[in-house]
Amino acid sequence: MKSEVNKNYISQIQMYPLLSAQEELELADRIQGGDKNALNSLINSNLRLVVSIAYRFYSANMSIMDLIQEGNMGLITAAGKFKSCFSTRFSTYAYPWIVQYMNRYASSRMAFIPLPHRKEDMIRKIKEASAYLSGQNGTEPSSAEIAVFLSIPEEKIDRYMSYEYSVSSLDSETNSEDSGTSIIDFLADFTYNPEENYLDKEKRANIRSLVDILPSAEKNVIYMRYNFNGEKNAKTLREISKVVGISPEAVRQIEIRALKHLRTDFSTQEKAVARM
Repeated sequence: MKSEVNKNYISQIQMYPLLSAQEELELADRIQGGDKNALNSLINSNLRLVVSIAYRFYSANMSIMDLIQEGNMGLITAAGKFKSCFSTRFSTYAYPWIVQYMNRYASSRMAFIPLPHRKEDMIRKIKEASAYLSGQNGTEPSSAEIAVFLSIPEEKIDRYMSYEYSVSSLDSETNSEDSGTSIIDFLADFTYNPEENYLDKEKRANIRSLVDILPSAEKNVIYMRYNFNGEKNAKTLREISKVVGISPEAVRQIEIRALKHLRTDFSTQEKAVARM
């Protein structure tokens, strides 16, 4: 049975009016000018969005209100970064920020589930091997490379690491000098929103062109993770792992590699445009 959201909290957030697209853009400009009242208005009017997303993440070992509070932190972060030039509704932009904070909370709750000492020891050895190989080779080692190094079957690597996976940060800066652009800024617009999707067609085509040249495994993960297919909900690491038949940790590693490639490609594209 689902934990209930505090009724007083629901009553309180329903007092805040929903905003039109134009009102969001006006608030965004005021926020960028340092207007704290505008920031509060944008946040308060979207608190209901956090509650609706929270129920998708909720499980028995979580507090629904704690999950909502984590999502609110993502909402606050998104509100501070939102700009009128993004050409998208705020809910579309804020969605992945909210999800990121909820994912972190969900992962931390999973960490509280005690593991047998043998599993803890093996996870520690795998992490140490991964760090060592990364230092030697300058790249993130694959499960196969770790398996060879530790002389254990590759499937065991994936199985043990599935006990402890995390979401890669969406707020990594691109390599473009002084751009201040993060991966989330140009992937956020692909999150499904049934009400609005004002993403500029040219911008969408540019982003998709970068994703489409990724290796097939990376492309497939990004398509599912950031909802390029336009389905109702973007998929979690666990959901993707079931689709492709590998562990959530293996999916996470593929996502990390893909985001690194996208950062590099996005930076190169920005510099080329700047020279035009």
